[in-house]
Amino acid sequence: MTVPTRLALTTVNLDTPDPAALARFYARLLGWDIEVEEADDVILRGPDGGVGLSFQRERAYARPTWPAEPGRQQMMMHLEIGVEDLVAALDHALACGATLAEFQPQDDVRVCLDPDGHPFCLWLTG
Repeated sequence: MTVPTRLALTTVNLDTPDPAALARFYARLLGWDIEVEEADDVILRGPDGGVGLSFQRERAYARPTWPAEPGRQQMMMHLEIGVEDLVAALDHALACGATLAEFQPQDDVRVCLDPDGHPFCLWLTG
């Protein structure tokens, strides 16, 4: 398939009722810096560049349910975070303010929830 022009994925946006608070959680979790901070939009970028994370205020935010349940707000996406030490990464995530999801579908992955309920997976890269 040929793309008519260069397209570059630059940022993944997460809806949140409090962009600054959620951005600070992910900045601590990932060791990233806040690049832009405005009242309704905060952007993080990793030290090596690449795809960033943006946190945008959603006044009608509904916390997602994990795992999905009929009739309840479902997650629309989740982040995959590769780690070398699953136990150490989970301890760090919990210290940052994440919670361990009750349902864990795989032995080499830990599903966590950020403070707003967005699921993210810590998975062994090696």
